[in-house]
Order: sequence, then C-alpha cells, then structure tokens
Amino acid sequence: MITSDIENSNVSSFAAMPTPAELHAKLPLTERAFNTVMKGREALRNILDRKDKRLFVVVGPCSIHDPQAGLDYARRLQKLQAEVEDTMLLVMRVYFEKPRTTTGWKGYINDPYMDDSFRVDVGMEKARQFLLDVCELGLPTATEALDPISPQYLGDLIAWTAIGARTTESQTHREMASGLSTPVGFKNGTDGDVGIAVNAVLSSSKPHSFLGISDRGTVSIVRTSGNAYGHVVLRGGGDRPNYDSVSVAIAEQALKKAGLPANLVVDCSHANSYKKPELQPLVMSDVMQQIRHGNQSLVGVMIESNIVSGNQPIPDDLSQMVYGCSVTDGCIGWEDTEAMLRSAHQELLQRP
Repeated sequence: MITSDIENSNVSSFAAMPTPAELHAKLPLTERAFNTVMKGREALRNILDRKDKRLFVVVGPCSIHDPQAGLDYARRLQKLQAEVEDTMLLVMRVYFEKPRTTTGWKGYINDPYMDDSFRVDVGMEKARQFLLDVCELGLPTATEALDPISPQYLGDLIAWTAIGARTTESQTHREMASGLSTPVGFKNGTDGDVGIAVNAVLSSSKPHSFLGISDRGTVSIVRTSGNAYGHVVLRGGGDRPNYDSVSVAIAEQALKKAGLPANLVVDCSHANSYKKPELQPLVMSDVMQQIRHGNQSLVGVMIESNIVSGNQPIPDDLSQMVYGCSVTDGCIGWEDTEAMLRSAHQELLQRP
C-alpha cells in the first residue's frame, strides 16, 4: 500500500493565509496612497528615460522591525524631500524580507513578533498597513522582492523594486520582475559580477509565462509582457567596491553591448562601503563628483539609513531594543543622512 510518506515528509504543517484580494479588501488602497504610488513610478520612469534630470535616492532602514520608528523616519524623510526636490527624488527604503546566508531573522513579514512564532499572516497585514501609512504621507516606497508571492499582497503600494545580489541570477526572480508594475533594479552578484545583473535586465524585459498565484489565491499561469524599466545596481562584491569611474565605465559598456539603456544605480552600502556604514557618505561624494564631471549613466543611489547609527542584536527582552536602530545591517544615523543629502543637493545644483 502506498502511504503519504512519499511527499511532504519534511513538512510539519500547513497554515492558511488570507488571499491577496482579502487583504486588499481589509486594507484598501486610498486615493492619496494611489496618487503617491503612481506619481512616484512616473517620476522614476521619467528619470530612467532622461525626461527628468533628478537623481533618485532609495534611502531608509536596512529593514523595518518597528513600525512606530519606521513612520518617525518616514516623516523626517518626507520633510527633507521638500528641501531637495529640485535635484532629487527621495524614495523610502521599506524592506520587509531579508535573505540569509544561513539563518537569522528573516524580516518583518516572516516573523513580525521577533520571537520565532513566524506569523506570516500577521506580518503580511502589518507590512501592508505600514506601506499604506508611508504612502499616505506622500512618500513613495521601495522594497526588495524576495518571495515571489508577496507582490500580489503589497505590489500596489510600491514605486521601486530591488532584486538582491543573491537572487538576481534566479530565473524565478527574473520572471517575476518581468511582470512587476515598478521599475526594477538588479544588483550585481555577491562576487561583483555585473554580467549577471545585465542578463537579468535583458531577461526581465522579455515576456514570460510561469506558475504563480492570482489575487484570489488561485494557483495560476502568469503571463507577462516584460518590464522595460529594469536597470543595474552596482553594490560592489568580491571584497571590493565597484562605484569608481572605471567600474562605472565597464558597466556602461556591458549594457551597451547588450543593447540596453545605460542606467546605473550605486548602492552606497554593502561591499561598496566594505559594510562600514560610516563610509557611505564617501561613496555618495564620489558619485556626485562623477555626475559633476558629466557622467550621464548614474541615475540613482541607495543608502542604508536609520534614526540611530549602527545596529543592534535582537535581545530576548524586546523592550530593551534601542529605538530607531537597525537589527540587521548597520546604518548611518539621521543627522548624517541629512548632511549627506543636503551636500549632494548642493553638488547637483551645479551639475552640467
């Protein structure tokens, strides 16, 4: 007799999730949030199409773990946007999913209570509420698409999407990106290979068909038309940065050879700053100098920033956590963020 041991032998349980449509009905997109998302996407597309000369800046916490502190940060950023809007489009980094080399906290959606209870259903709802709150402020949002199902729950609240260094080479993520409604930045590989990201941009620009879910939670064949707004994010790798003018020129040549627009974003964090958050302003300054000297391909930057600089471990007693301090990668603090963006604003006012 054939037993059920032949499948799911390592699965301990299945827990039901609300469908995307059910969550959308519970937390519907407001008119103001809708306008924020659509305006943000249009501005990003115009920057990538060279219709808008501004630089877009994806800036914010490495990951969201405290929605109160996250909204505090968002209000500060929204206020700063009014100061620099002539030269920069600020997009808040709102990351809920964290890839892990081995183990560790996987993010707000996976474990919102940070106690290994893994209430993904609660995390998804809390993530959607947070995005709604940020968009209600008039601030566009950016996130990393890690789980291919999450965009059905949250995609209507996102203006820009990143595909991380560990997943840029993944066919699943290239297919997913081809159907996303946002511009998508593909990071180069962890070894620094830019070719992986170039191939991802090319792949995601084409139509694809793959398995996914519909808004009603039904397993479906998803057919996409391709995403015309993929671009490369230089984040360094192989223990060396790649934001210098030579590395940028090499990336430009790779995009040209592939017949793709020369759109490049520099991630001021990760290997470009040797994972030392305090070096991010130096990376930003170098990028500004390249733009001042006439570079046309650098269209955006990414910055890991929080209210308080550095990072902290997750304690057993969550009440002991430092307010506004990252629990994942280290970030620069708010005062340094303001100084960094105001300095860049002054540099960009003098661009050719």
